[in-house]
Amino acid sequence: MNEDVLSTPGHLISLAARSFARLSEVRLKPLGFGVGQLPVLIALQNGQASTQRDRARFAKVEQPPMAQMLTRMERDGLIERTRDPADGRSSHVVLTKTAKERMPEAISTLLKGNCEALAGFTDSEALQLVDFLTRLISNLDQISSADTSLN
Repeated sequence: MNEDVLSTPGHLISLAARSFARLSEVRLKPLGFGVGQLPVLIALQNGQASTQRDRARFAKVEQPPMAQMLTRMERDGLIERTRDPADGRSSHVVLTKTAKERMPEAISTLLKGNCEALAGFTDSEALQLVDFLTRLISNLDQISSADTSLN
């Protein structure tokens, strides 16, 4: 492996992630979304995250930042929260009509950005990259879990 820290996978992936985030932010802003909100919005849209803990896990963030994000999303008219009648400490979160209407364009915008970023890649190379990144993320999650359990 090359000893140049600026040529390591970690650094290059970090650069790519920041570039994707900037591109996505610019393109999603006119729709009223932030790039960090999309995993939560998609989880809500698909019914994959019924609790705040589920949403935080799905988006891979801690619960306090998730609570802050939900407050901003509610303020911006993207979600509605109602008290859970069975448990007054928790709330039921759903997408607003506005968010539901804008989601298809937001997803299309993100997919377009990915296609543009992969210009010159074959379909096989793009699938291989996704496989590599998925495996890398899994490895990092395992390392992080092991490090957290040591503390």
